Amino acid sequence: MKIICIGLNYGDHAREMGRTLPDKPVIFLKPDSSLLKNNKPFFIPDFSRNIHYEIEIVLRICKLGRSISEKYACRYYDQLTLGVDMTARDLQSSLSSSGMPWDISKSFDGAAPVGEFIPLQEAGDMNNITFRLEKNGTTVQHGNTSRLIYNFDQIISYVSGFFTLKTGDLIFTGTPSGVGPVNRNDRLTGYIGDRKIIDFMIK
Repeated sequence: MKIICIGLNYGDHAREMGRTLPDKPVIFLKPDSSLLKNNKPFFIPDFSRNIHYEIEIVLRICKLGRSISEKYACRYYDQLTLGVDMTARDLQSSLSSSGMPWDISKSFDGAAPVGEFIPLQEAGDMNNITFRLEKNGTTVQHGNTSRLIYNFDQIISYVSGFFTLKTGDLIFTGTPSGVGPVNRNDRLTGYIGDRKIIDFMIK
């Protein structure tokens, strides 16, 4: 199982990070050891002093596929959830400024909490899914898939040109604006519409 992530896929987030809009999907990977399930707590690692949350819609791949045409891409995912792309922003900034790969800033153990997976039909129109993240009861991120730069089918088609997709693979599809830091004893709660999908503590 692999975790494929798409960066800078909402214009408002790209702008808040001071980045230009990408002319093709930006891809990075997380190992399976990044996966954090069942609302287990996230433990802030010793190597960072600035861990940020990034809420995202996550797709679950349901069958093997390679070089998938965009018009058939919808056949390759059957469930979705919310995930939080936990990011060591201090490491990312330092590595990026020196021109070095910043994989470790997003791919460390526990850096991919995911919530309850739901069937697609329960999420509604794939191009109009509203989701949000609350930190300690206050909404800090609010997104809608209508604002994706690259939609789900475009992502799957593009990614599958480089990587064979396998059943159980996960795709983090990008975060809207509002990313920010977490501290110990914070509580992160994510919703699709009014349905609670993920709820975990920072330790």
